[in-house]
Order: sequence, then structure tokens, then C-alpha cells
Amino acid sequence: MEIFIRMNNLNKTFPTPGRELHVLKDITLDLYRGEMAAIMGPSGVGKSTLLHILGTLDRPTSGNIFYDGKDIFSLKNDALSDFRNKTIGFVFQFHHLLPEFNAVENTMMPALISGINQKEAYKRAEAILGEVGLSNRLLHKPGELSGGEQQRVAVARALMLEPAVVLADEPTGNLDTQTGEELFRLLMELNDKKGITFIIVTHNEHLASKCKRIIRMLDGRIV
Repeated sequence: MEIFIRMNNLNKTFPTPGRELHVLKDITLDLYRGEMAAIMGPSGVGKSTLLHILGTLDRPTSGNIFYDGKDIFSLKNDALSDFRNKTIGFVFQFHHLLPEFNAVENTMMPALISGINQKEAYKRAEAILGEVGLSNRLLHKPGELSGGEQQRVAVARALMLEPAVVLADEPTGNLDTQTGEELFRLLMELNDKKGITFIIVTHNEHLASKCKRIIRMLDGRIV
């Protein structure tokens, strides 16, 4: 398999009163193009911190991340933001949809922010919402959608700019068992059909077992 993301000796510390908190410790790991990997471990071991750094939302204290051989943290902030917008999609436990906008408008947001014209953005959003099973809910606002439907809109939004990788932090954490299963099945289908790399933080052993690889963390390290 082709290496897509390489993490090399990643460390992340946070200053706290009296001492530094060492959250990530010498993480070295390869992720492969098109794989679907779950990151698991007890609360507080650094899973979300690792995902945020993978997504370039935060910088490591030391170490490197290479995407296709490019050391992304050598980029200045504007170039890093541009890289993030074009390469990475995010799905979080809380969908973070804007309540005053409908499903299409929420899905369109990344495209509009990146400068794609409104007509093209609408066309793309409509198509992606159809792919995630929401063709009949395009004009519904978040408050008119079920929890599972809201999370599907969040997935559609993450796919709007055709990212190479989607990072998902507890994407089924707020859903009931059946709805969580359905959402996870959707992510697996997108992984198979589109070849998108999915890196998913989850506490759910049953869902993680459906991934092609489980990466376990303990005390800030990969075990």
C-alpha cells in the first residue's frame, strides 16, 4: 500500500501551572492512501489531540507530519490553511451545523468560503447530499432533521471539496446504536467507492472492528 501520511516523532506538550503536560509522546506512524483506520484508547490518552494535529488545526511541539512526502508544518499559516481546506475534511461528535441554514446551505459552506460560485456550490451540495441519502431533505434546517440526518449533513459538508482524507472524532458518539451503525456503514461505503482515507477516533469496539486497522493509544503513545 502507498504511504499517504507519515508522522515522525510527534510530541505535543501544553503548559499548566507548575509543570508541562506531555500529551503526545514520540508518535511515529504511517497511514496509507485509501485506508480506513480507527484510533482507540481510554479518555485522555491524546486521541483528539493527535487528530487535531493530523488535521493541521494545531501544530506539534516537535516532530513532523508528511502528506505525500511534503512536510506540512514547514508551511506558513496561510499556505497551511489552504492545504487544509483542499485536502482534509472533518466530522466531529457534534455536527456544528448552522441552525439558520438548511441542509444544502450548510453543505455548501466550505465551497463558498473557498471561492466557488454559488450555482456550482449548490449543484455539488445537492449531489453529495443525494449520495448520503438526503435527497428529500435538502431544504430542511438542522432543527427539522433527526440526529442521524444532521450527522449525514456534516459528512456531506466534509466531502464538499473532495478531500483526500476525512478525520472523524467520535462521529457516532451522540447517536443511538442503530443510527450509529447506519452512519458508520455510510463512511465505509464512501471509503470503498471514493477511495477517501478515513481516520476515525472512537470508543466503540464494535464499530472499530469494521475498520481495516485499529491503532491503539495509551499514555500519549501508540501501542
